[in-house]
Amino acid sequence: MEEDVLIIGGGLAGCEAAALLSRAGVKARLVEMKPVRFSEAHKMDGLAELVCSNSLKSESMENASGVLKAELRAMGSILMEAADRTRVAAGKALAVDRRLFSEFVTARLDTLGVNVTRREVTGLPVKRPLIIATGPLTSPPMAEVIEELTGKGSLYFYDAIAPIVYGESIDFSSAFMGSRYGKGGDDYVNCPLTKDEYYLFVKELTAARTAPVREFEEKKFFESCMPVEVMAMRGVDTLAFGPMRPTGFVDPQSGKRPYALVQLRREDKGGALYNAVGFQTRLTNSEQKRVFSFIPALKNAEFARYGSMHRNTFIDSPRLLTPSLELKDNTGIFFAGQITGVEGYVESAASGIAAGIGALMRLRGSEPQPFPGKTLTGALMSYVTDDEKKDFQPMNANFGLLSANAIRREEAGVAAVRAVEEYRKFLQL
Repeated sequence: MEEDVLIIGGGLAGCEAAALLSRAGVKARLVEMKPVRFSEAHKMDGLAELVCSNSLKSESMENASGVLKAELRAMGSILMEAADRTRVAAGKALAVDRRLFSEFVTARLDTLGVNVTRREVTGLPVKRPLIIATGPLTSPPMAEVIEELTGKGSLYFYDAIAPIVYGESIDFSSAFMGSRYGKGGDDYVNCPLTKDEYYLFVKELTAARTAPVREFEEKKFFESCMPVEVMAMRGVDTLAFGPMRPTGFVDPQSGKRPYALVQLRREDKGGALYNAVGFQTRLTNSEQKRVFSFIPALKNAEFARYGSMHRNTFIDSPRLLTPSLELKDNTGIFFAGQITGVEGYVESAASGIAAGIGALMRLRGSEPQPFPGKTLTGALMSYVTDDEKKDFQPMNANFGLLSANAIRREEAGVAAVRAVEEYRKFLQL
């Protein structure tokens, strides 16, 4: 089959773009390098693998992430469909069984008729439109291709992954189930610490050995993925006001609010695995096992996956891309996903839809039209392509991206979804 659009990268953005194009009657070919080659963080053969957390964040329409999900659903998002089919209990958050999620997306693309090819791309294809969605862990050969294509200016930052422990190894005599302020059900395992236990944990954490960083790579951390040990070095009580804040909890054993608390979120439907919320780390494996044992409920914890750290690459999108994610100086080439500087699963999916629409409009012989500015998708794409930015950093969806004159949050979501639905009609999708 001679494809109409070529997409490089089978992550969230690439899969979303491929699904949108296929539903629009376009012959899409998706090229994914797994299992021929794996990055240092990927483990599964399937498409749309969730590497870090298994949570897609809040579904509340009072939250920017919830509004963005509603926008994606209005666009017929395949990833929202997958998340709804494979979700696990996580209070007001949308969390999934990541293996079932990947399997669902892989099978769904097949039923849509997307031609999936498994090989590593090491040169720039001549096909246009072309969508490059190789992700923050782009392989070195492809990174060189992108460097040649975009010129000097590609950037990088470090991303840390939280550890996963086996549920059967958690000491439930020192833990309790529940959600903050009792909202959302008893979906989290909460591991309380007294003041003395907390200070001992912080002491050991800040003194622990970390995995080495190559000398030629400058250490850069994106704030929302800050390693827990780096946060702890900012002040002894930083964690107690951050990922270990006890606000909204009462320890049923003491009847009092704990001094600090670690939350564990279910990682799979069966409850065999739990993810340490907000505990991204670059400690060595042996130090993770030792240090986290100072948390009473995790004193005998067995790790299904240790936390790790890897380099994430993203391009200088404000200099390079239009709001439709098309290269300014190379018509017909689009970028999508975290390589553009959007940060987060849902944000990556939204960028995949945006790039897919741009490619579709090029095929139709028209100029790509960006998402409406009153939508979070449009505001996010505008942010990462704003050429007035001098110090570009990755960005999550947030209400601050909307104009200063935006209406109240609870109304912003309704207006955003309405704008997406009108945009979809305009595109005849």
